[in-house]
Amino acid sequence: MTSERSGSSSRPAQGARRPGGQQARPGARRPAPAGANPVAQRIEQVRSALGEILQWSGPADQVLSRWFRDHPKLGGRDRGTVAEAVYDVLRHLRRYRHVAEGGRGAATRRLAILGLASTLGREGILPVLDADEADWLRRVSAIDQAALPREIRLSIPDWLSEALAIEPDSDSLLAALNRAAPLDIRVNPMKADRETILAELRAGVASEMAEPTPYSPFGIRLQGRPALTRWGRFEDGSIEVQDEGSQLLALLVAPRRGEMVIDFCAGAGGKTLLLGALMRSTGRLYALDVSHTRLARFKPRLARSGLSNVVPVVIANENDARVKRLARKAHRVLVDAPCSGTGTLRRNPDLKWRQNPESVSDLCALQRSILASAARCVAPGGRLVYATCSILRVENEGQVEAFLAAHPEFELLPAPELLADRAGALSLPGPYLKLRPDVHGTDGFFAAVFQRRHGPAVAQVAAAEAELPEPDAQAAGLDDEVEAPDEEPARDEAAGSAGNLGEGDR
Repeated sequence: MTSERSGSSSRPAQGARRPGGQQARPGARRPAPAGANPVAQRIEQVRSALGEILQWSGPADQVLSRWFRDHPKLGGRDRGTVAEAVYDVLRHLRRYRHVAEGGRGAATRRLAILGLASTLGREGILPVLDADEADWLRRVSAIDQAALPREIRLSIPDWLSEALAIEPDSDSLLAALNRAAPLDIRVNPMKADRETILAELRAGVASEMAEPTPYSPFGIRLQGRPALTRWGRFEDGSIEVQDEGSQLLALLVAPRRGEMVIDFCAGAGGKTLLLGALMRSTGRLYALDVSHTRLARFKPRLARSGLSNVVPVVIANENDARVKRLARKAHRVLVDAPCSGTGTLRRNPDLKWRQNPESVSDLCALQRSILASAARCVAPGGRLVYATCSILRVENEGQVEAFLAAHPEFELLPAPELLADRAGALSLPGPYLKLRPDVHGTDGFFAAVFQRRHGPAVAQVAAAEAELPEPDAQAAGLDDEVEAPDEEPARDEAAGSAGNLGEGDR
């Protein structure tokens, strides 16, 4: 981006009046007209996009996608610049608002200036600012951030700061969540191997940016944003975008050939595809979700994957008659539950501003209901994996403790031992899979593994489940397929929105 400004409009005559009647100081600079300088245009574009996003009418990525559709003349590089600045503002919103209080003019313009100063560099935008804005930017850039209160310095709401204060090195965790995430992809083991894909990436699409993920044997980590969606390997289903932490969930489920497996909150099917590949496309894999749109979005991915053992099924809720038909039949059940999404703040920073203690409490109630319903589907000796992309203990350890207290027919299995020969050098201190961006380089993930016991407790539960009402005879069969849309919808990257029985593309 050029940082040159228009000489014809940068310096008004002495004594000239500014809009609003204020007299400009001698030598003061007016901002370059929006059409005269690309950087000046970017400020106005970021300001406009933020004006819509900060109304919190929906996930930031969806609102920004609509904004881009409304501004079709923006090129790909310009869209990238706007998006990067917008997400920088969302990550640091509380701190930026705090320092912006000392400026003049529209608050969203000051936020846009701070976002672009962070992403383009301060010297890249100073030439297009007026004297007051330039002085303000220099002043706030010199603030000692270490002297700011924790909540402002790390830009988090008070409730989240309090909830995470019990976590070890919580400042390090929150600082990592305020940094942009790399791009993780997963190789489809049905179609390719990681070394081949790595070599092809390094030879062309991603150059030096591609490295194998340290824990998942299927993952590749990319720095930057290479154009993968038009690459032949993406189009033929050899790779999928999936965070390494999400890949490890499938390894915890550890499905075997010929088994019946349920992905209870399948979303757009990222984990389903890896589960199906680990099953070598044998057995039966049900992908359940309450959203027809998400499962329809999954259909093109499923077609590319080459799998033939996956059955997408739309359910009304966790107690749908179709779920009851699966009682005690599944060898493996994965519940990647709807959650606050606080582990994905690197990718979805708006979630910390859209969630609150009340919404988290509602999600916890839904998680308990989903987990109890999914547990009924597990056969004796079968495995149940409960997972979230949350870093909040109330959604994680708290749910595990409540579930075990209410379901003595299940026992907790040690996740680190289950992954010992599958996940490289991954070291975990406790019985759970707990991943952090500052420690493991992944999104924040949690998972617990349960196994249904054999014994008297099982018999008691079986008798109770036998009393469940029979499914409605008119309910459609489990093998009903989901129709794909005429066009694949734009990708929804906002995970963990309240009320969803799925987590985006994870």
